[in-house]
Amino acid sequence: MKLGVNSVLFGGYDLETAFRYTALAGYDGIELSAIDGMSEHLVLDRWRELAPEIKRLAQEYGLQLLAMEQPSQDPERMEQAFQAAAEIGIPIINCGPGGKSDDEESLQRSIDALGRLATRAEHYGVTLCVKAHVGAAIYNTPTTLRVMEAIASPAFGIDMDPSHIHRAGEDPVQALEAVISRVKHVHIRDCKGRQAGPGRPEDQANGRGDIDLVGYIRVLHTHGYTGPVDLEIIGAKDYELIRCAMIAAESRGYLAASLRACTRP
Repeated sequence: MKLGVNSVLFGGYDLETAFRYTALAGYDGIELSAIDGMSEHLVLDRWRELAPEIKRLAQEYGLQLLAMEQPSQDPERMEQAFQAAAEIGIPIINCGPGGKSDDEESLQRSIDALGRLATRAEHYGVTLCVKAHVGAAIYNTPTTLRVMEAIASPAFGIDMDPSHIHRAGEDPVQALEAVISRVKHVHIRDCKGRQAGPGRPEDQANGRGDIDLVGYIRVLHTHGYTGPVDLEIIGAKDYELIRCAMIAAESRGYLAASLRACTRP
């Protein structure tokens, strides 16, 4: 597994700061945030201007470019994301499912849109991933299985986020077992309670919440998963830098300990 940080954790700071503190915390790589309003990191309208700097930062700080998060399914926006990923060398683009929960028409629209985007991902030689998201059309294991069955493209995969599955009222460890065959990216964070939002950034740090993340990592290890596991902490845009860095470092330590636990008899 490759451990990384979604740069949205450092959304209040510039991209070099995100690279620097991700590297200082000991991660293998970084996921670039292209989330409007949460960061000014991979701004897709300026991706050609930013591409050389991103490549330089990756080399200078020794971080792999593991993924990009761009939540919209808008075809024009996603076309920019695919072009940027292909040029910069980002293998995975994570987008949101869209739609609303428990609405068959909304779910089918989401599946159709993702299928079209997966075809474009194939064209650019990158992988499109989607995750179950509280309140969206794809929000739990049954709806995740629906999209897995409907989209056969090798350029499509599942991004598993245990906090959303937990808040959907399911056991994330069991849910991961059910979909692991198509998992190509993991957004990792903890969560206290089953409320709509993930809670304070500190409570999203691995090990601080109610999710069995050790068991979650064990399932990934048992099934030979070697892809990215990117820490995604939202809500820290106004935090002091030291608080963001502490969340990154604390979570890295917990992830490393969880991985070591998987290899012990």
